[in-house]
Amino acid sequence: MISGKTKLIAHLGYPTESFRAPMIYNPYFEKHDIDAVVVPMGCKAEDYAEFLRLVFRLSNIHGALITMPHKVTTMGLLDDAMTTARVAGSCNAIRMDPDGKLIGDMFDGEGFVRGALRKGAVLEGAKVLVVGAGGVGSAIAASLAAAGVRELSVFDNNAQTMNGLADRLRTHYPELIVNAGSKDPDGHDVVVNATPLGMTAGDPLPMDVDRIAPAAFVGEVVMKQEITPFLASVREKGCRFQVGTDMLFEQIPAYLEFFGFRTTTPEELRDVARIAY
Repeated sequence: MISGKTKLIAHLGYPTESFRAPMIYNPYFEKHDIDAVVVPMGCKAEDYAEFLRLVFRLSNIHGALITMPHKVTTMGLLDDAMTTARVAGSCNAIRMDPDGKLIGDMFDGEGFVRGALRKGAVLEGAKVLVVGAGGVGSAIAASLAAAGVRELSVFDNNAQTMNGLADRLRTHYPELIVNAGSKDPDGHDVVVNATPLGMTAGDPLPMDVDRIAPAAFVGEVVMKQEITPFLASVREKGCRFQVGTDMLFEQIPAYLEFFGFRTTTPEELRDVARIAY
């Protein structure tokens, strides 16, 4: 039941038809009698800057979830941003501090890191390769740096995007060894596909699987199917791995903590979720 006391979390993006967050958060809030609601709000890019400030003038606004196409634009509209968002160059959650300032953070990568750690991956001191330096790849790289990896290699077909991420990593984590320009997974402890390859039948694999060590931990971001061709290939080698949807469910507890709500586990979220179209 939505009342005059309900805390409003705006889910801002466009179009809204594919939004899944309301069907995860709202059943969770209902189960635990948390008086809050996530509401999809379709906002086109040309209206976003003006609308974001207006929505945070609502007296019952508690925060906002940000999705495409606004994650990068949001960085220029914040009063402050956490280091992870600065490195990623994008933001997917905003809250207002007591002084009325908009504070942003990025949780896509946090979801990946939490999932990997829960599955036994060792990140501190690890040598990691992230292939794909777009929005999700940059977020994962930022959170891996925060988790204490020793060496981080990034690759993207867009050299400007790739080098921009590498530069931000070097700026915020000067002790981190940062490499850019190669997607050879040989010698890496953790390997991540952060590209869209695997979304479409017939896509090539994102890297040379034969060069991945059987002892490596492998991550995937594609959610179209649980076992993508890339994961099927590394599974045959005996690698431990993480499927794309794990990142989604693992990051929501971090969101809840950011917004000051009761946290939970990915297992509970999967159990209560009502994702259907």
